[in-house]
Amino acid sequence: MKRTDILSDANCAITQDRAAAYGAAEDNFSVIADAWARWLGTDVTAHDVGMMMMLFKAARIRANPAHADSYVDLAGYAALAGEIATEGEA
Repeated sequence: MKRTDILSDANCAITQDRAAAYGAAEDNFSVIADAWARWLGTDVTAHDVGMMMMLFKAARIRANPAHADSYVDLAGYAALAGEIATEGEA
């Protein structure tokens, strides 16, 4: 899979496919953060969720480096976490 295909597929996934299925990522990540915070007994942010999901995908890649979809998901989570972290910047 070419790098442009990975980025293009990630863009489609986070702006169309998953948004249609799950709603805005920021809202979904906030719900997940709240659940994780309760479970862990510590503060968790929407940005933390994006970063932790990147680590989850990295672990999946370690188990199966040839599974292209994991790289697509990793790129998508990086984009979402970056947008959440830089919200409000010009």
